[in-house]
Amino acid sequence: METYVDVCFCRKPMSVEEILTIDIKPGWKKGTKITFPEKGNETRNVIPSDLVFIIEERAHPKFKRDGNDLVYTHKISLVDALTGCAVQLTTLDGRSLTVPVKSVISPTYEEVVQGEGMPITREPSKKGNLRIKFQIKFPTALTADQKAGVQQLLS
Repeated sequence: METYVDVCFCRKPMSVEEILTIDIKPGWKKGTKITFPEKGNETRNVIPSDLVFIIEERAHPKFKRDGNDLVYTHKISLVDALTGCAVQLTTLDGRSLTVPVKSVISPTYEEVVQGEGMPITREPSKKGNLRIKFQIKFPTALTADQKAGVQQLLS
């Protein structure tokens, strides 16, 4: 998927309007520079300077970028952490993804889904990974019977 940004600006001295199109490549990272040689301010008898755009990234409400990987934090109950769960999410390109997790999930556990991260700019057919982290919701209180049940189950 390609995104295009049209940039229009005017130069007062010569009243010249110039339209530049930037072809944003999937996977470009913050700090990537796009240079238009000699498209900067024009002054009589002076070669115009280069016009440079620098890519910025906006925060996403659900995904965080870590290099070419995407990190997604999923909230689960303590029961799901101990017995397994299925993580359902919508990818950045709009696909529905279901990731079954059968392991016991500790607070530091990460489920890695190969090839579901950001596109790798220099290798467009490859993508980074999706790393699913878990935020486990622990109960705030247990009754005496619940405590006894948990002790019996886990011992």
